Amino acid sequence: MAASEGPAQRLFSIAKRILANLVATGETRLRLAVLELEEERARLVTLLLMLGLSLLLLLLGLGMLTLLVVVLFWDTHRLAAIGISALVLLGSGIGLALWGMRLARRHTLLKETLAQLALDRHLMEEPRDTPRR
Repeated sequence: MAASEGPAQRLFSIAKRILANLVATGETRLRLAVLELEEERARLVTLLLMLGLSLLLLLLGLGMLTLLVVVLFWDTHRLAAIGISALVLLGSGIGLALWGMRLARRHTLLKETLAQLALDRHLMEEPRDTPRR
């Protein structure tokens, strides 16, 4: 600052620097949010592709396994084999659906951004230990 600046000019200069710092902090937090959204999108696409492929393979495998069990017990207990296979498949499906619903309730979107904003808020609200002059 130049010595010829008056109090109004210095106050204006300080306010301008504070505003620039706030904008820079906001830009940093926004960039973090965008980065997290891009990572979450990529993770979700990969997860959906892997889930779809694994579901297809599991369905084919379960179909073959069920067919094998029914063929093995065709002469003696075919209805029991079909019923037990159906109960096992339905029970497994319900269990996996409940587990998937529990996983879906986890909130991970923008977790780091929210943590940084909470830290910023805490630092702004924190009282100063040094007395002002």
